[in-house]
Amino acid sequence: MSGLQRVCVYCGSSDTVRRDYLEAARAAGRALAEREITVVFGGGGTGMMGAVADAAMAAGGKVIGIIPESFNTAVLAHPAVTEMRVVSSMHERKAMMAHVSDAFIALPGGFGTLEELFEILTWAQIGLHSRPVGVLNVLRYFDPLLEQVERARKEGFIYNEHRALLLCETDPGLLIDRLESYVPPSGLDRWLTRLKEDR
Repeated sequence: MSGLQRVCVYCGSSDTVRRDYLEAARAAGRALAEREITVVFGGGGTGMMGAVADAAMAAGGKVIGIIPESFNTAVLAHPAVTEMRVVSSMHERKAMMAHVSDAFIALPGGFGTLEELFEILTWAQIGLHSRPVGVLNVLRYFDPLLEQVERARKEGFIYNEHRALLLCETDPGLLIDRLESYVPPSGLDRWLTRLKEDR
């Protein structure tokens, strides 16, 4: 059994993506369920969202969906997760997903997925949480994003200790291993102290 109880999975809900992406989502759902880790996700029944939830439950795992009222429809919402929590807004959805999760994984996705990933990283950067954040780099999907992050680090916009907040693997089992063994990078307190001194 894993030391992690609940892992939040951010991913796309589009049904028009390549089959390989959907299979990767299923692999991630299975891998989490096999370690008795509950999947926390956005509650959708389509695309990679639906795939990760279906695979986790098929493997005997638990899945918690957190969905805004506006998306809680027969077309968009997953019909059969272990638990569905309906909230009033996207902001409340993201806050609840963060509150109940021990770690965070981003799979390929669009604007929403990328926004969720960078928000939870930013929260770690400014000390709002110290939980692990990783990307599952399916088909090298995140390579351009990681290159941009590295450029930002080289140009001085991201400090080394903040770059270390983002984990990356291409295999779901290896990524979960890294989430389980994660130790927050040193130096975060130094940066926050420096900010306070500059005020």
